[in-house]
Amino acid sequence: MIEFKNVTVQFTREDKIFTAVDAANLEIKKGEFFGIVGSSGAGKSTLVRTVNLLQRPTSGSVIVDGKDITKLEGAELCALRLKIGMIFQHFNLVKNASVFDNVAFALKASNTQKSEIAPRVDKLLELVGLSDKAKLYPNSLSGGQKQRVAIARALANNPEILLCDEATSALDPDNTKEVIQTLKNIKQKYPITVLFITHQMEVAKSLFDRVAVMSNGKVVEVGSSYDVFAHPQSDAAKNLINKSFEGVVPPEVLDHEKNLYLITFKEENAYEPVISDISRRFTNTDLSIIAGNIEYIQKKPLGRLLISLRGNDANEIDSVLSVLKEKAYVHKYTFAKGVENV
Repeated sequence: MIEFKNVTVQFTREDKIFTAVDAANLEIKKGEFFGIVGSSGAGKSTLVRTVNLLQRPTSGSVIVDGKDITKLEGAELCALRLKIGMIFQHFNLVKNASVFDNVAFALKASNTQKSEIAPRVDKLLELVGLSDKAKLYPNSLSGGQKQRVAIARALANNPEILLCDEATSALDPDNTKEVIQTLKNIKQKYPITVLFITHQMEVAKSLFDRVAVMSNGKVVEVGSSYDVFAHPQSDAAKNLINKSFEGVVPPEVLDHEKNLYLITFKEENAYEPVISDISRRFTNTDLSIIAGNIEYIQKKPLGRLLISLRGNDANEIDSVLSVLKEKAYVHKYTFAKGVENV
């Protein structure tokens, strides 16, 4: 459905060339819920905006439905954009228009017959759970409700692709959950391709079938959401995913503990008593659990522990790590650097 082939986007600033996207190659399948993650400035938004040519690539090709769209102009470009809905971080609703009229605006702009507008708007508001808010104005809505209006508007013309540019970044956790659930409902009911960019790892865990990681304009890793979270390969993915422990564990603890390891138990091993077995077998090594959790990604369990190992027997510590590697992915962890392969 969407393919980026060596897409590069460059800007000129003060007579210097800045590369926002650097030879990106990526393929999104039809009907897929695909995420692009990365820190601020990674190039995510710039890349996604090439799909509807809000940003034209400097070089490379963007293929949509088998057609290179980068040379489209005029009527052909308008026709493309009708097939692509987009929602933004800050909603972009018309403040002096009702919820109903905000959604209807997209239909009027595409010259939909007047008799078809009201039934279509009612159906869309029902889809996003806002049927009772049709006559209200944006200022009386929560952030999550505003974003759901924006989603309804983006879906008004039955697009084949939905682009989401940091659609939950301006929301609190409760409103984020509302929007995520709305998008899940849409995914179940409509055969639409969703391309969603975010720096929020909790959103990525909840929504995406596959995920690409961007860093400094480059696509550095692509895989199923479960595999990327279970065993990240790139430094960018490791640092993004494992920052979660920095908010849970005080920095003083991380600075005090020198031999920290992040242990990720995959699927069937997530419930096994691996740590207690090691404690019984290796009596000269102290194993302490600093933090941990079990979560579900793509309906599969993923257990993660941050542990410290202490002891004077280096050989036994190596043996402990060897046993852990049989059951889990093991990474050395430091507060400053994140994780490193062991």
